[in-house]
Amino acid sequence: MVLFEAILLGIVQGFTEFLPVSSSAHLILIPWMFGWQGTLVDSLNFDVALHAGTLVAILAYFWLDWLDLFRKFFTGLGDGTWKTGEGKFVWFIVLATIPAGILGLKFEHIVEQYFRNPKLIVISLVVISVLMWAVDRFSAKTANMERMTLGHALFIGCAQALALMPGVSRSGITISAGMALKLKREAAAKFSFMLSAPIIAGAGLKSLWDLFHQFKAGTLASSELMLFPIGVLFAAVTGFFCIQYLLRYLQKNSTRVFVYYRWGLAILIVVVALLRG
Repeated sequence: MVLFEAILLGIVQGFTEFLPVSSSAHLILIPWMFGWQGTLVDSLNFDVALHAGTLVAILAYFWLDWLDLFRKFFTGLGDGTWKTGEGKFVWFIVLATIPAGILGLKFEHIVEQYFRNPKLIVISLVVISVLMWAVDRFSAKTANMERMTLGHALFIGCAQALALMPGVSRSGITISAGMALKLKREAAAKFSFMLSAPIIAGAGLKSLWDLFHQFKAGTLASSELMLFPIGVLFAAVTGFFCIQYLLRYLQKNSTRVFVYYRWGLAILIVVVALLRG
């Protein structure tokens, strides 16, 4: 049964990490709805491990973009074009990662203790949904990534920091922040996906360190440890295809369908909570 839980959550993570519906919320809500609380899969460390699967998806899908980006970055250091050429996006990603990195290190335990609560997730789902709807409805959405500046990157990075709260959605808040800066939907989504790589990698390394100490202390059995690569594998495969789908979808469609989904999910949480008393 626990193996099934790990596989299901891996698939859910792969689909919801890139769709603006909050993967962390889904990884909390599914164990809550099916009564899996108290198990290994209903933990922040397992959630972070599944995010490592979507990191693999990001690196695999954009591998040519990553190679080209770093090539132009190092070339730009030599000829002085790092401020204006495409290599500048390395600096943008580094700068935009700092806010979430700092807040993640400082408030991880607070989030684990207080905010993995379905009732609080409802608030995040609804509030961010209204923001997503307003930005998609009223922003210009005419600029490509080449129009971005360091200020834009910092603004999107500060928005990404809000995704520490389950229900916000890293992709949802950063794509909306990009569109608020007049980026086209597809351009905002691409920068959002690439921006998530370093923060997921950092959180994943910290999670591995925590798991190592748990295993060394005897609080984590080797049989439980095997659930992690299984979940990561399914998250990576589903995440890869989800990136492909969403980038194509946003070329011609708005994000409103995801707003409606978030509202529906919030209503479902309230109904389940009321039925349980």
